[in-house]
Amino acid sequence: MSHVFEDKKKIISRIRRIKGQLEAVERGLDEGKECFAVLQTLSACRGGLNGLMGELVEGHIKEHVMKNPNQPKSSQDKSALDLIKIMKTYWK
Repeated sequence: MSHVFEDKKKIISRIRRIKGQLEAVERGLDEGKECFAVLQTLSACRGGLNGLMGELVEGHIKEHVMKNPNQPKSSQDKSALDLIKIMKTYWK
């Protein structure tokens, strides 16, 4: 998990933003906010989680699957980069 420790501050910051968004969803429900506002906030939570998941999976692939992520020359490294690209598109 060394790839996580390198970006730990950034990851924790993202988690705190997502937590704040989830708390806003809860407050919206408690306060009887309009459905649209609650759903919009919930959608932002989903986007935040997807972004976090993508970032962590990308780090995992680069750290544990690729042999040379900085200069990918092998077919395995190139395929791993293709996988990262596809996953980023999927999670948007």
